[in-house]
Amino acid sequence: MRKNFAALAAAILAGGACLAQQLPVPEPGATASPAPPPLAAPTAAPAPKEPAKPANVLDSLSLPDAQQAVELLKSNYLDPGALNDTAIARATVQGLLDRLNPGVLLLPAGAAAAEEPNPLRAEILDDRVGYLRLGTISAANVNELDAALKGFSDKALKSAILDLRATPAGGDFAIAAQVIERFAPKGKTLFTIKRPSDKQERVFTAGENLGFRGLLIVLTDKDTAGASEVIAAVLRIRVNALIVGQRTRGQAVEFDDYPLHGGQILRIGAGEVVLPEEHSIYPDGVKPDLAVNVPEAPEKEVLRQEFAGGVSKYVFETERPRMNEASLVAGTNPEIDAMEAAQRTKERAKPPLRDVILQRGMDAITSISLYENAK
Repeated sequence: MRKNFAALAAAILAGGACLAQQLPVPEPGATASPAPPPLAAPTAAPAPKEPAKPANVLDSLSLPDAQQAVELLKSNYLDPGALNDTAIARATVQGLLDRLNPGVLLLPAGAAAAEEPNPLRAEILDDRVGYLRLGTISAANVNELDAALKGFSDKALKSAILDLRATPAGGDFAIAAQVIERFAPKGKTLFTIKRPSDKQERVFTAGENLGFRGLLIVLTDKDTAGASEVIAAVLRIRVNALIVGQRTRGQAVEFDDYPLHGGQILRIGAGEVVLPEEHSIYPDGVKPDLAVNVPEAPEKEVLRQEFAGGVSKYVFETERPRMNEASLVAGTNPEIDAMEAAQRTKERAKPPLRDVILQRGMDAITSISLYENAK
């Protein structure tokens, strides 16, 4: 569908160029005016060059140089106590965490405890778009997803939004494949998990669980991580889903947890998720098709309130009072009344909380629907 937009734009530009180069034909008997010089072909502006990344001097250190640097620091630094064996070991771990992020994590004691389940939420927006907040990637939510998609099918909805922003980061890729199966056609390879320590790869393929056919929008933010960002990336490849929001975290890896003596958990990425045609989303994440940058705090607050009280009121704008025939008959002016009421309010009214990313998703559905109807 996005290719259709590109083809339409190219056709309009090409048609405009042809019309611009057509010359008027002189009438019979009229003196032909000298032909104007041909129009010069527009030259494409050179693409801006990305600034070169500064070289990291640490990358040029050989093993002997690195060892020598540590010994020199231990012997000559003004505070020898800051370079004892514990401090050097911690600095080594910190450096590795920084370099290998997001593939390695050090979690505090108790962080691996089971999180509270985050249930799925389904709603119909504007009587035309099905909305799904996936919540936790779990077998229970997959069952709820089936029920919601059946309801969408019964109402003949042609568009749906899959919201992955409130999905906790996790690595249950088998359940993630079941979620994708509800949208992807049977027999298509979804993704592969490759572990350097294993000789065989684990390949996930779509089965017979197709539950929705239609326009699909997927919402992501910078907290979308692990299995949920794999869902977004595969749906873009297999069903041309449009991703709206922010770039994901880039943790599309299978982790193994190793408890340390003090109770902390060292979480190490041991297997990488590879998409069809060998595409990888680790460690750069999934880049959205329509980027929407919003402050983190308001987004988290609107997601919290939506879960408690519904989604619609955070998507659609409330029309302000306007002058109409009824007010003329009654001798009132709603616009002036609203302005005077606002002036009487001591505190300035806060702007209403809006789910901007979801609004842009609805805008995309509206635009694409109008384009399809026009065709």
